[in-house]
Amino acid sequence: MLEILKAVLFGIVEGITEWLPISSTGHMILLNEFVTLDVSEEFWEMFLVVIQLGAILAVVLLFWDKIFPFDLKGRTAGRESSFIKKDIFVLWFKILAACVPAAVIGLLFDDVFDALFYNPWCVAVALIVFGVAFILIEDRNKKVAPKVTDLGQITYKTALLIGVFQLIAAIFPGTSRSGATIVGALLLGVSRTVAAEFTFFLAIPVMLGASLLKLVKFGFTFSRAELTILFVGMVVAFLVSVIVIRFLMSYIKKHDFKVFGWYRIILGTIVLIYFLF
Repeated sequence: MLEILKAVLFGIVEGITEWLPISSTGHMILLNEFVTLDVSEEFWEMFLVVIQLGAILAVVLLFWDKIFPFDLKGRTAGRESSFIKKDIFVLWFKILAACVPAAVIGLLFDDVFDALFYNPWCVAVALIVFGVAFILIEDRNKKVAPKVTDLGQITYKTALLIGVFQLIAAIFPGTSRSGATIVGALLLGVSRTVAAEFTFFLAIPVMLGASLLKLVKFGFTFSRAELTILFVGMVVAFLVSVIVIRFLMSYIKKHDFKVFGWYRIILGTIVLIYFLF
């Protein structure tokens, strides 16, 4: 029962931090320093990634009309010409282009990055560095109007460059995948709302791929206890993600990302002090 309660806690943290630009992996690593699941090291490494599948389902649920490229209602009504939503197909090609940098480097060096950088020190430094970046970029953007205010305006070049920023998050935990891609998008002149939406959509193939990779390495063999822990964590992450995504999309319509920058700096500083002493 205690391990299930721990899984609930990890699911809550995952659901909150996956979509806010404050690093889900970083928070999960830090939480593990104080609340440790009684599982094998191999299962923990898999759990840390696969729990994100619950968060992905929240994006699919909330943005279904923007990401599903087929008009089933049009097909039923006999409008064959409108069955395929070409703009959404194009968007998915751009999303896949943005996945290339992290996919290639991640497949080649995933174990190396885990061994070198998945520790509280790197998490703390990444939290602080990208916290400062958010503040500086938002200060700059007050003087510059965004060039891209619609998903359809994102070019393949812009998508690929956003993917390069995502690669930074793949290397350094604590950077935040959503944080890195949002920072990159803002630097490239993308509005906050479009940057957040593109980041959410980009998470779908990225997390699916990363989860599949971890499951293959783990071997798809679970004890009943392990399967229960994973399922509970994913369900809680899904439910919390629905709430958090709705909150964030409403919040950024009237506010900037600076509050998350300050949060990252404060948390990163606390972590450094804690592990230093």
